[in-house]
Amino acid sequence: MEFTGIIGLIILIAVIYAIVMIVQSSAKGIEKLIWSLVVFFLPLIGLVIWYFAGPGKKPF
Repeated sequence: MEFTGIIGLIILIAVIYAIVMIVQSSAKGIEKLIWSLVVFFLPLIGLVIWYFAGPGKKPF
C-alpha cells in the first residue's frame, strides 16, 4: 500500500464517521441529506466545513 493509499483510507474513514454523526444528529431530515451529500461528494472540503459548521455545532 502506497502513502497515497493510506491517506485515501484515512479520508474514507473520516467521511464514514462524519456521515454517521450527521445521521445521528438532531438536524432535520433535509439538512441531514444536504450535509451527507456535501461530505460525500466533496470529501476534503466537505469534512472541513462539516467540522466547523455542521449540524449540532454551536455558532461562533
